[in-house]
Amino acid sequence: MGSRGRPKGGRDWDFEPEPEPEPVPPPVVALGRVEGGRAERRRTARKVRRRRRTRRAGEVPLLVVVALCIALLLKTFLVQAFFIPSGSMEQTIRIGDRVLVDKLTPWFGSEIERGDIVVFKDPGGWLKGEAARPPEDPIGVKQIKQALTFIGLLPNEQDLIKRVIGIGGDTVKCCDGRGRVTVNGSPLDEPYVNPGNTPSDIPFEVRVPEGRLFVMGDHRANSSDSRFHLDEGFQGTIPESGVVGEAVMIAWPRGHWTRLEQPATFRMVPDQARREGRGRRRRRRGAPFA
Repeated sequence: MGSRGRPKGGRDWDFEPEPEPEPVPPPVVALGRVEGGRAERRRTARKVRRRRRTRRAGEVPLLVVVALCIALLLKTFLVQAFFIPSGSMEQTIRIGDRVLVDKLTPWFGSEIERGDIVVFKDPGGWLKGEAARPPEDPIGVKQIKQALTFIGLLPNEQDLIKRVIGIGGDTVKCCDGRGRVTVNGSPLDEPYVNPGNTPSDIPFEVRVPEGRLFVMGDHRANSSDSRFHLDEGFQGTIPESGVVGEAVMIAWPRGHWTRLEQPATFRMVPDQARREGRGRRRRRRGAPFA
């Protein structure tokens, strides 16, 4: 190396500095695009909300139809609620009570038995002897009520409710030496009769035709039952085909909740139909009426 610091060989080395990188410009924020994205999201959210509202609005009629179908099926095959407008069954069932009527039993071949409380269609003119019915509804309201009654959401106010005293083949008579109603010669002990009432103030003796029922209200002094139609065809008995169902429970009001069972006294009645070889199917029973 020479005296001046150059390498031997006589050539100088040139060291060129590396160029500095060009500064990168800051990212440009597209304000228009950002604002546009927010607007798009808002529009999408509104569309989703509209679709949900539309779907819910479409589901409501479907739910109503399903509910009506269920109510119609219940009313047709299972149970139906009935409003009690008169006092003919007091004190067992009082005015304003709602009873549940079993409509399933007949579909399994069981038959109505003595002591059952049944709801049945007016055989003709019986309602006139009951307590005053509510006044006629105005046009429009009447048709709506009829539709709701048909599907089972309202009770039918043109039906009656009584207790079965005699079935086809029975002989029902009043009264024995102690003032009791007898069925096939067996006297009935009737604790369900309204206090202060006699078993019957009307003497009668009826042989119940097959397929028909002799019925009486528990409030004997306030019940237009079979006794008041003895001079009519079939001696005041009603057809089994007109029975809507068996009242099994008082469902409303809460203070009246109770199950309606067959009174024990009817289990002591000899069955003339069975004696004559025409045995009747009997359904299973719970505890006797208290």
